[in-house]
Amino acid sequence: MKVALVTGAARGIGLATTHQFLAKGWRVAMVDWDGDELARSAKNLENVITLDYDISQTQDVARVVSKTLEGFGQLDALVNNAGIADFGPIEKTDFERWRKIMSINLDGTFLLSQAATDALKVSKGAIVNIGSISGLRASTLRVAYGTSKAAVIHLTKQQAAELGEYGIRANCVCPGPVRTKLAMAVHTQEIIDSYHDAIPLNRYGSEDEIASVITFLCSEEASYVTGQIIASDGGFESTGVGLPALRT
Repeated sequence: MKVALVTGAARGIGLATTHQFLAKGWRVAMVDWDGDELARSAKNLENVITLDYDISQTQDVARVVSKTLEGFGQLDALVNNAGIADFGPIEKTDFERWRKIMSINLDGTFLLSQAATDALKVSKGAIVNIGSISGLRASTLRVAYGTSKAAVIHLTKQQAAELGEYGIRANCVCPGPVRTKLAMAVHTQEIIDSYHDAIPLNRYGSEDEIASVITFLCSEEASYVTGQIIASDGGFESTGVGLPALRT
C-alpha cells in the first residue's frame, strides 16, 4: 500500500484529499497543528496516523517525516496543503502578519519537501504543493497571501527541475474559490454573487473536486506530469480575479 503525507489534514481540502487517498487504497499520515480537530477528523478512519505538528518549525518538520516512516515504512507522496490566509490592505499588513503567512505557506512547504526528499527518492514519489488562484493573478487585499502562493508556484518548478533526475515529480494545484465552511462563513452574499459572475462555470468549487486533482497528480496515471501548475478554478484564472466586492 502506498503512503501519502498530507498537511492541513484536519479539515477542508486536506481532509477531502485524505478520504480520497484512503478510498484508493493508500495509507495516510495526517498532519495538522490543530490536534483536537485532527483527532476528531481521524477518529473513524483506518490506515492513518495523526501527527500534531507545526510545519513552520524545523524541529517539527523532522519529526513529521520520521514519524511517517516509523509508522508506515515508506513515503510515496507529499501533499503540502497546510496554509493560512490573512487578508488586508498593503498599508495595514505589518511585518508580523507578513511573516506569519510566509512561515506556513512558503517556509513550511519548503522545509517539509526538503525533509521528505530522501524518502521520495527511494519511492520515486510525488510532491503536490497547494498554491492558489491568488498566486497566479493579483487581487486586492492579498499582498502577503498572494505573494506566498506565487512563491510556492515557483518553488514547485524548482523542485521539478532539480528532483526529476531522482524520479520525483512536483506539481502545483491552484484552487479558485472553494465552498468550504470557512469561506461560506466570511464571504458576504455580495462576494458570493461576484464570484459566481466572474467564474465561467458560475459556481464555487468543492473540496472533493480539488482533492481529485491532487490525488491524480500523485498517481501512476500522472507518471509523466511534472513541473505543472494546474488551476482547479472553474475557469476563473482565465478571466482575472479583481472583484469590486473585495475592494474594501
